Amino acid sequence: MMSLLTIPSPVGGAVGAWRHPDAWQNTVLDLKRMIELAQIAERGKFDAIFLADGNGVRQLDDPEMLAATSPSDRPAVFEPTTLLSALSMCTEHIGLVATATTTYEEPYLVARRFASLDHLSAGRAGWNVVTTSDPQDALNFSYVEHVDRTKRYARAVEFVDVVKGLWDSWASDAFIQDREMGRFLDPARMHVLNHKGEHFSVRGPLNITRGPQGHPVVFTAGQSEAGLELAAKSADCVFAIAADQKQAQSLSSDLRGRMAKYGRAAEHLKIIPSATVVVATTAEEAEAFYHELSTLIPPAVGVRYLSKAVAHDLTGYDLDGPFPELDKTEVLGFNSMRVAIGTMAREQGLTVRQTYERVVPARGLLTFRGDPVQVADQMESWYANGACDGFMVSAPMIPRSLNNFVDLVVPELQRRGLFRREYESETLRGNMGLPIPANQFFPKNDSGRMRPLA
Repeated sequence: MMSLLTIPSPVGGAVGAWRHPDAWQNTVLDLKRMIELAQIAERGKFDAIFLADGNGVRQLDDPEMLAATSPSDRPAVFEPTTLLSALSMCTEHIGLVATATTTYEEPYLVARRFASLDHLSAGRAGWNVVTTSDPQDALNFSYVEHVDRTKRYARAVEFVDVVKGLWDSWASDAFIQDREMGRFLDPARMHVLNHKGEHFSVRGPLNITRGPQGHPVVFTAGQSEAGLELAAKSADCVFAIAADQKQAQSLSSDLRGRMAKYGRAAEHLKIIPSATVVVATTAEEAEAFYHELSTLIPPAVGVRYLSKAVAHDLTGYDLDGPFPELDKTEVLGFNSMRVAIGTMAREQGLTVRQTYERVVPARGLLTFRGDPVQVADQMESWYANGACDGFMVSAPMIPRSLNNFVDLVVPELQRRGLFRREYESETLRGNMGLPIPANQFFPKNDSGRMRPLA
């Protein structure tokens, strides 16, 4: 069954979409709007909502870009696990995925936060593991520059291992609550981690019981060599960037081929690329709306946004001249996005203008446009041909685009037997077809939710 997730951004997924007269206005830190978005996605039977996040305000070096505010800049957003805790009280089935960095946080606090969310939501939590894409975030954590890629990923591998170890601190039958004997818990069913590694020293145990899912669902996104290894070793889902089916199929094959050396089954990893969906009742209406969105981006902002995305200053180039060849040097941040954009522009012979018009409205590469049948055809092709296990659906303008997807595309996917009509499980893992991980310290008869005394 295809998985569907979405990033519920009240300003919309397209740069400048908040300017459209039909878009929501005055959305800054509006909890009611976030609740409404979560409930729209749940009405559409989405697996989860996914909160991307950072630890700083972007574009401080470019006042015009800062003023325009791309959806990824996030100058005023809720802390994601705090917000999802509130949304867990206003939803019943949809998964709740939040971002937390391994570069500027500590494993114990992250383990505690996500275990809490898993309990509060009755098994719907997910953790998006990032090493932090924006180098300027380092300045908010007593660093003078961003930690280099090698060190960030080495820290991330150990960080995730520690978090998972902490999530396994208690056996499911540890809290016996025996009133007659006066024993609230059984110390023999507790594991003290006593981790001492290159980056962390963590005693444990975690002061929260093992969650309903065993572990919250773990997402990663990096597609560098180190990022792919982290995903193969530790992730349940990969938030992927791919320009076309061939590239996505190659990524999927690469990732799944790495898993055996970590003792993991290939089907236990879900590949979820981001896809901007522009759908309307007719293809002509969808196309007109897409071009309308493009007009909301000032050309200077579009070029500068693309320059940042590819780490190459494009402001001096002819807009209608060929997109330049990018050097092969890896850069800190979204290197996989940079490479994918350069590959797409080169293979398709795009100009600078065509590239920014392709990339900037959706802040990415993959766009499905058309009527419901055409969009479903494109999604089915990717899914059926092994390019992915589902999609991170980006809705360009809120609320119209998300409502259109739910009302037009979801019924078509359901009619084809590609997507659920009702939620299959109480947990995010269950709905995504992912197993509950065994407790590494108490493996027998220990598959998740704490069991009360009979």
